[in-house]
Amino acid sequence: MKLLFVVAFALCLLFDIAASTDCLAPDSEPGECKTVDKCPSLAGKLTTLAAKKFKTSEDVEFLKKSLCPELTSDGRRQVCCPKPPLPKGGCYTPDGEVGSCISIYLCSHLVNLLKPPISNTHKEYIKNSACDSNIQYSVCCGPPPNCTALMNAFPPDSRTDCCGVDSRVGNKLVGAKEAAIDQYPWAVIIEYVHKTGDRYLLCGGVLISGKYVLTAAHCVRGPVLETGVPTTVRLGEYDTSNDGPDCAIVEAEAEDCNEGVIRIDIEKVIPHPKYFPTNYQKTNDIALLRLKRTAPFTYFIRPICLPSSDWSRYKNESDPLIMYAAGWGAIENSPFSNIKLHVDLPIVSHETCQEIYDQIESNKTIHRSQLCAGGVSGKDACRGDSGGPLMYEDGRVTEVVGIVSYGIQPCGKQEIPGVYSNVYEHLGWIKDTIVP
Repeated sequence: MKLLFVVAFALCLLFDIAASTDCLAPDSEPGECKTVDKCPSLAGKLTTLAAKKFKTSEDVEFLKKSLCPELTSDGRRQVCCPKPPLPKGGCYTPDGEVGSCISIYLCSHLVNLLKPPISNTHKEYIKNSACDSNIQYSVCCGPPPNCTALMNAFPPDSRTDCCGVDSRVGNKLVGAKEAAIDQYPWAVIIEYVHKTGDRYLLCGGVLISGKYVLTAAHCVRGPVLETGVPTTVRLGEYDTSNDGPDCAIVEAEAEDCNEGVIRIDIEKVIPHPKYFPTNYQKTNDIALLRLKRTAPFTYFIRPICLPSSDWSRYKNESDPLIMYAAGWGAIENSPFSNIKLHVDLPIVSHETCQEIYDQIESNKTIHRSQLCAGGVSGKDACRGDSGGPLMYEDGRVTEVVGIVSYGIQPCGKQEIPGVYSNVYEHLGWIKDTIVP
């Protein structure tokens, strides 16, 4: 009953018909504007036509009609993706899937999106799901998401609950040093191999899809390669001192155990093309790792969501947004932690961060492609956390906002924030670089 009341209240606030993104496909059939990676039925034909050296007038006309005039919020081109045939009494979901126009109370996976706290992305999805019916709060209810099927090269849509949602039932351990065993299932560690054969754990990363990990460019280019070459990613890790299943005490003194670490070899290392190890400003310090095989979707291995907004633009420093960093970095008297750790950090504006670094290092510029967080005594990302995620919880969904880049040693100094690569500013490069 409590959930039904919460859902009903939320619906009163949310329900109105959103603007349509409908279009006409080249064959005059109904379509919807999407990026090419979201339209497999059209992607193959467009790729073939674009590669043709000599195009007929029909080819050119088809390409023109396939393009939508509107770009995505991050500036990507969209195509008019044909919708599947609509049966009698059917409707289209915001994703272009065929569904049924029914009461939202009968569509369990949409009801789940309204469980508080509700993210802005979920609010928008519910608005776009509204359909014409004599039933109050009717939505176009399509098939529930299959997260395992969505573990491919492309980052999952946050509206599916297949990214950024962990399996924890209990409360977050805010401020605690050790993370819960099933917390941050997207956090990974990168293994390096020296020419002598020795293995090292030097950097962190974050899983963003079934095939890609996001990390820092300085973790794959420059001086780090003198210690070793990145070869493997460790997923589902909690305690690095133990290769078998890790166990930890959770709520009510119960014991929760994971399935043990999974190692997947790196197929390709892709640093940002405009990152230069000798650049004093350390801009574009971001990289992608393509995995040789697809990561599984489990309670302890899941991708994080890419950011829906540029959270670095938040200006209210008297009530700052709280971010979370997680990894296996340096702790007191040790350069590396065996146990996965986390810390809560306030976001710091570009202006304030620049003023602070002006007093520390001359000619150090905090660029728009970077963001700052921290400045609280004893709380910081540190050595070994490089490449790991800075995260924001937007409702129930966690987004990767930043990638650990650099800071001042020793870590955790009062009023000196760390500097992170701003993932939102690099979304275009990320999405253009990912291939099936």
